[in-house]
Amino acid sequence: MLVITQRRFAALLLVALARSAFAEGDAEAGRTVFQAKCSGCHNIGPGAQAAFGPQLTGVVGRQAGTTADYQYSDAMRNAGVVWSEDKLKAYIDDPKGVVPGTRMNFWWIGSDQKLSDLVAFLASQTGQ
Repeated sequence: MLVITQRRFAALLLVALARSAFAEGDAEAGRTVFQAKCSGCHNIGPGAQAAFGPQLTGVVGRQAGTTADYQYSDAMRNAGVVWSEDKLKAYIDDPKGVVPGTRMNFWWIGSDQKLSDLVAFLASQTGQ
């Protein structure tokens, strides 16, 4: 009976590890997601400037609504949000749920993996 329990534990451990690896995100895959879903409104990378939306270089760790070259909504300027990876995931998934009154509209990234990949890519773009 102990062997069966150990096998079940090992199987559960493998499933848990696979899920956590799946959720981590792949920055290179995220680049593709960004180009397909975000680049119509946002620029990113060294020298990026605001477009229809703010530039996203160095967004992880930045206070929301603070880049100098974009006119943010009052809601975003006053949100009191510092963009962590988890906060970005929540915002991309439901912008108006995280920052009520934001002007950003977004309809579904496609999957949890694509969302994780996108946020990994955003986090990798520090501007340095």
